[in-house]
Parts: sequence; C-alpha cells; structure tokens
Amino acid sequence: MKIEVVLTEAEIVQELTEAVEARDLPEKFFYWGPLPVRAWLARAADPAFAGLRCAWQQLAAKAAWLLEPFGPPIHAISFGAGDGSTDRLLLDAIRQSGRELKYYPVDASQALLEMACAGAEDLDIETDGIKADISSPMHLVFASDAAESPKLLLMSGNTLGGFDPLDHIKHLAQCLHGDDRLILDAEIYQIDGSVPHPDTLRQFAFAPLAALGVSADDGEVRFEYKRDQSIAGLHVTAAHFRPDRDLRIATPDREVLVQRGEHINLNFSYRFTTEALHTLLVERGGLRILDQIPSPDGRHLLLVCSR
Repeated sequence: MKIEVVLTEAEIVQELTEAVEARDLPEKFFYWGPLPVRAWLARAADPAFAGLRCAWQQLAAKAAWLLEPFGPPIHAISFGAGDGSTDRLLLDAIRQSGRELKYYPVDASQALLEMACAGAEDLDIETDGIKADISSPMHLVFASDAAESPKLLLMSGNTLGGFDPLDHIKHLAQCLHGDDRLILDAEIYQIDGSVPHPDTLRQFAFAPLAALGVSADDGEVRFEYKRDQSIAGLHVTAAHFRPDRDLRIATPDREVLVQRGEHINLNFSYRFTTEALHTLLVERGGLRILDQIPSPDGRHLLLVCSR
C-alpha cells in the first residue's frame, strides 16, 4: 500500500489544539481518530443514503460514454475519498470494461485512506493514496497534479457541501484542464427542511469532542438551519456544542479550559436547490454540466462536468 503524506499527523495534532482553543473545529477532524471514523462510517452506511449510491450505480452503467475522451490508462483522483466505497461503484465498472485504471484517493484521515486503498487493491486496481487536506488550495492542486490530463476528478458524499462552496468551487475548477471530467454529488434541499436521519448526524457532529473525553452529559449539540444569501437556494446546517459546565478538554498538546455556556462550532453542511447548484457550477465555477442523475428519492444530484 502506497500513501504519499502531504498532511502529517503532527500537523493535525497541533491544529486540533489550536482549533479547540478557537472554539471552531475544521472539517478534517470529523474523520480523524477511531471514534470519528466509526461515526462517519455509520452515517455513510445509513439506509437514508441508498438513493445516492443508486445514482452512482446509474453513472457506472454509462461508463462507456463517460470514458470516450480518455485513452489508456484512466486516472481517477478522488477528493475526500473517505473509505472509497462510493468511488468503487464507478471504478469497478471501469475495471470490468477492460480499461487500464489507476486510482488516487485523497483524504486527511489515515484510517479512511487505508480503507480506500485496500478496497481498490482488492479489485486489482493500481492505487496511490494521498494524505492531504483538500480545504487547502495548495493541497488540492498538489493532489490534482498526481496524474496528467485527461483525468477523472471525483467528489462523492456531498463533499462540496462540507466547505464554503463558492470558494471551493473556484479552486476545484482550476484543477480541471482539457478533457478532464469532474464528477460530484450534492445534497438537494428538501422543501420541508428535513435531513437524513438526524440521530446519526448528531453522533457524527459530536464525535471529535467525544474522542477528547467530552461526555454527552457535559452539554448539548445544537443545530442551526439557515439560508446563505450569497446564492438563492443555498442552505446550510451548522452544528455547535454548548457545555453545561466548565470543561477541561485534554487535547494531545495541552489542556484547554472551555467555560459553561460557550459555543464550540462543529461541522457544517450545505444543501442546494437544483437551480443553486447549477448557478454555483456554471456561473461561479465556469464549468459545463454534461450530464446529471437525480437519486430516486430526490435527495441527491450527481453531475458530470467539464471546463
């Protein structure tokens, strides 16, 4: 198993202490360490996301069309790959078509990255993992340069919604060249404002603090649902933790005092109307939408884009 390390564990440990002191946990910490990894895997396996997997399977059935611009070998770079299970729905179809394939999963989580590499290698797919933080434009460009164009860039599991989408789409679009294809999915905003299985979402949001010894009895995870006015149809769910007592949180570097009533910002996730997603990709990202596949339950939209 080959993994190139751009983001070191030492850097993550230092950033974790700084994040707790700032009362604001970046996205990478929701996939770092055994407990957050288990919480993410439980959420990803939730039956509520079966429709999303179905959309990727539908795209896999169209692999011949998708790969028309590509000669051998096919290079697939996955930003925020997680355990790679969604990527493999498409990668296995490419492999079965007889095309030569090389896979580059990119993630900040060592544990998830190892799962992604192992899963692909079990399918006899040549794999090089890249441990990097895709919220960093420099890391994003570094990872995208792992292979020459034309290449497939993948973002599954509403990864785009885990960052500021207006900022992230600009950096992501700059990684596309020539006949490259960007394949991403996004969570579609529901009129009733519902989110899939809030219980697993709460466990996922709380997991980094639980890993630091914070108990559910120490306070409460709260969610705030609001609109982002930068584009009509952008909606964001933001989580924060409010302790009911003074806490001394033992980070790997040092102990951090968090007083009763303070807010620790946890993760946030954007959801999009279809119109907002098109505006984001086309007008803000300068991309062309070549195809789109809605999930059967209407909760997700899978898109194939180019420059």
